[in-house]
Amino acid sequence: MADTEFPQSRPVAGPGSPRDVPPPPGHPPVDQSLPEAIRQELEAPDPAIIDTAASELSDGINRCPKCGSTDIRHKPGSDSLVCLYCRHEWDGTRVEELFGLGEGIDDLQGTVIASGASDIAADAAALMTFKCSGCGAEVTINTENAMTARCHWCRHTLGVNEQIANGAVPDAVLPFRIKKEDAVARIRQFVDKRRLFALKAFKAEFTPENVIGVYLPYMIVDGNVSVEVAGKGEIKTREYTRGSDKNKQTYYDADIYQVERQVDFTVDDLPLESSRERGNLDTRANTNNIINTILPFDTKNAVKWNASYLSGFTSEKRDSNVEHLRPRLEDQLLSIGRAQVENSVRRYDRGVRWEEEKLDVHGSRWVSMYLPVWLYSYHQPGANGGMLHYIAVNARTGETMGSVPVQQWKLLLAALTVGTILETIAIAILVNFS
Repeated sequence: MADTEFPQSRPVAGPGSPRDVPPPPGHPPVDQSLPEAIRQELEAPDPAIIDTAASELSDGINRCPKCGSTDIRHKPGSDSLVCLYCRHEWDGTRVEELFGLGEGIDDLQGTVIASGASDIAADAAALMTFKCSGCGAEVTINTENAMTARCHWCRHTLGVNEQIANGAVPDAVLPFRIKKEDAVARIRQFVDKRRLFALKAFKAEFTPENVIGVYLPYMIVDGNVSVEVAGKGEIKTREYTRGSDKNKQTYYDADIYQVERQVDFTVDDLPLESSRERGNLDTRANTNNIINTILPFDTKNAVKWNASYLSGFTSEKRDSNVEHLRPRLEDQLLSIGRAQVENSVRRYDRGVRWEEEKLDVHGSRWVSMYLPVWLYSYHQPGANGGMLHYIAVNARTGETMGSVPVQQWKLLLAALTVGTILETIAIAILVNFS
């Protein structure tokens, strides 16, 4: 057979060729003609990862350190776990101390992400299968609605402690402290104060005993931040009136100043909802904003993730990554920055209108955490699917807030009655002084 000569390979060129693909992050050179924001993203180093995985529990079995039993539950009213076989109790390890999460905020640079807050894999499965070490049977747990299950043969309790890429396992959990009976009493008291105006159907169907204990997913963020703001401030120099009777108008003269402020600050344990459903604050369809009114939580007491804390409770999975939450973080940091400079502009008695704002997040640290809430819900029928009302209890502090569906005509009648009474009082005062 005759030898066949092949032409030498030539570099691939044109659209889609390797030379058109941007270099990996942190690998120069970057095309300097690109917009600054894109250049910064390409040149930024990869996020630093803090490994918070509970490797000692990766087989799904959490054993009592005293007797070896797997029948373990959270002890109500405490941060402890208790063995239901020998009654031994022990506390989880606080992540603040274990991983140094309360340290070095002033020196944060770039993005630091705890492993439980890593990006969610699009193809990650909800089903987890464990091989029971007690009898060898395979036990499947659906992480959409549970984090623990019992082996149907030997009754071992298995839990999802391994950090999987579907957002179901956070870095830390803040255990329930308020007991259910206490939460029921607080919800009942909250509704009783508003019963006069409550919808008749709601009063008839109100059953606070149906309250559910749920762990809600949050990102807890530390940040090292600078904010610059600039705008116009006004100081009143004169106030005078022109016209007479109904045509009378008040005017102001003011000196106008260009005002600029810059502030450096840190944030420690700023909570951001990492569930898109809970982050949806459309007040026409739900009262999710109620959850924000029961903040803050004592996140400094959160312990290392252990699925046994979820026994008897439900939970929601995180479905937002760090990059999805950055815009919301930046909004909150700008609000904090404005508040930080407020005391320094009080001399501008006509106020300051900020026209330019600049935020520089030097460094941030993200930790995924489950926070405990007692939740009572009520669906009010109506147009466009009606309204979903919530009453929430902070399961650490007992702070309670909610939304009760009301009868509009009663509110209107009360407003008219109060208005009439105030008008009568005003007339009486005028008569007495005339």
